[in-house]
Amino acid sequence: MFDIKNRRGIRRLALGLAFLSLVTLILTAWILLDVAREQEILASIIKHLPRGDLEAAAELSGDLRLQSGLSILLILNSIGTAIAIAFVIRGYMTSEQSLRDVKVLATDILASMDAGVITTDHKGIITSINPHGIKLLGLEDVGIGTSLADINPEHELLGTICEEVDQHHDAIRDLDYCINSNGHEKTLRAGCTLLKNQRGEEIGTVIHVRDVTEKALMESRLRRMERYMGLGSLAAGLQHEIKNPLSALSLHIQLLCEKFNQEPTDAEIVELLDVLQTEVRRINDVLDGFRNYASSTQLGQSWVDLSVLIEKLVRLLRPQMKAQNIAVKVEMPAKPPATIEADSVRLEQVLLNLALNAMSAMPEGGELCFRLSEQNHFLKIDVADTGKGIPPEIQSQIFDPYFTTRNDGTGMGLALCDKIIRQHEGNIDFHSSPQGTEFTILLPTERGL
Repeated sequence: MFDIKNRRGIRRLALGLAFLSLVTLILTAWILLDVAREQEILASIIKHLPRGDLEAAAELSGDLRLQSGLSILLILNSIGTAIAIAFVIRGYMTSEQSLRDVKVLATDILASMDAGVITTDHKGIITSINPHGIKLLGLEDVGIGTSLADINPEHELLGTICEEVDQHHDAIRDLDYCINSNGHEKTLRAGCTLLKNQRGEEIGTVIHVRDVTEKALMESRLRRMERYMGLGSLAAGLQHEIKNPLSALSLHIQLLCEKFNQEPTDAEIVELLDVLQTEVRRINDVLDGFRNYASSTQLGQSWVDLSVLIEKLVRLLRPQMKAQNIAVKVEMPAKPPATIEADSVRLEQVLLNLALNAMSAMPEGGELCFRLSEQNHFLKIDVADTGKGIPPEIQSQIFDPYFTTRNDGTGMGLALCDKIIRQHEGNIDFHSSPQGTEFTILLPTERGL
């Protein structure tokens, strides 16, 4: 997993010292044997020397004995040196084993992390990467020696932050980007810091990447919840301050209409009154939608069969779909799905809203499909149309209150759907393309109501 150079300098030095010690030992033994042979030769010569030369021969014999003693001392010194070098080599080998153990432990730690850890040199070449990093980057092999510029273009941000950190020497943290993995969108969170060695020299960068898809989804849900957490009191205030005067206005407009109906009236006045009535009803609808969205009323509790709910909705909408030349398709599981404890009225409201939105997206006809299936401990409802899809630039806003692209819409439909599904501890999401839009609802089969 790591690109580590094999450094054998210390090992070679230790082996060299051991070899020199062995050579010294051999030379010392050879010298000692040579001195012993010289002493034998000197003893044989002394036997044939005259008395006058015996004193010089005795002095030479003493020198040879001293040389022999020095040779023995040299041998002992060589043996001691060899033992010391053996201990040095043993200590070195122990240190090497400890280092290998540390490297194995570090490798195991990095391999066990649920985040990708990637190191690069100053040129953006990958020098190390852990298994999770290989998986997140979608590399076919280990990837060491690969340039960040050569990996999947979806990970272009990694190369960008690596260059920025290398140039400005400031760490970068928590930048999100999206990739497509097996047809599913994933959110990755990346950061980058400088990589330094023990001497404090900058040798590259460290990139860390995490899969935060679930966390990003939770953050998105929390942001949606924040949109209506404090709206309860505001809704009550609006109902009192606007709805009451609006009701009085609507009543007086109705009285005016009744009066003008009893006597000939200018057509322009009638048209103006119609406009006033239409706009008053529109304001009423907006206030009612806001009240429903901001209210914190408890859900009803009853056992609901979603297949029956869908079939009921299809029967209700079939005449209108036939008039719009829209074909309806219902897909149910082979095994009867489980019933769930939920608010049937609220769920029917969600499905009706999604169906009406789908029908409005197919003014020239198309196909509307309802699919019901079981997924682990959830019931999954898909509502798919064959319309033109939702433009990418507004997809992040469709669950926002009062956001609408329709002239006759209040912008509260999908926001209310999102709230109702979350009140059921479920989730609603969508996927859109030019070929159509598909909303997916997940409802838990067991929940604490």
